[in-house]
Amino acid sequence: MRLVLFDIDGTLLSAAGSGRRAIDAAFREFFGWSAPADYWFDGKTDRQIVRELMRSEGHNDAAIDGRMDAVLARYLDYLDHELRDPAYHPRLYPGVADLLDALDARGDIVVGLLTGNIEPGAQAKLAAVGLDPARFVVGAFGSDHESRPELPQIAQRRMREALGLELVGSAIVVIGDTPADIACGRGIGARAIGVATGRFSTVELEAHAPSAVFPDLVATDLVVAAIVGDSRVGGSHA
Repeated sequence: MRLVLFDIDGTLLSAAGSGRRAIDAAFREFFGWSAPADYWFDGKTDRQIVRELMRSEGHNDAAIDGRMDAVLARYLDYLDHELRDPAYHPRLYPGVADLLDALDARGDIVVGLLTGNIEPGAQAKLAAVGLDPARFVVGAFGSDHESRPELPQIAQRRMREALGLELVGSAIVVIGDTPADIACGRGIGARAIGVATGRFSTVELEAHAPSAVFPDLVATDLVVAAIVGDSRVGGSHA
């Protein structure tokens, strides 16, 4: 058995900037300012984003911890509004639906999530592009831990609790669009597959030594082969 953990933003879907606009709106409401244009959200957890932005404006960790839940709750309110705004169009990336169907059809793979989104935000983004959050059997979210490298072992534990399966790290595959996705599972020995549908190119992702890199998830058979560890599939498939 293998557990395949998908990142959400930049990997499964484009939320059309809704997350950033929602965070900005929450910060303007609470503090009167928003994230600098050169601050990147990619690969970070929602709680990490809030902490880094508040620290950049001089807030200490005690003050941040005291405001964190309120800021994120307001973020969720704004996110719901942003995802419903007809001016923007969240979309599922090409190949994702076919890949998920192919994985669901196998008896040796469990599909899950590993995302920096807090869980309600993850569910809202998936629903906005027509993906049922319930099809992802196991999840580890930014609401579970602020540090992304802690999330793979949380998913590993939840796999054991949900299905009674104790998986070694090498049976876990993280699929994501950032170097942080590629690196996060190394602590438990998980493999990583990069996909260049986000901000990073195949060349940039390849530099972080994933098991394989794809320009997108359209080549279902090749991606599945990389997931199951087919030795003929590796490197970049640009």
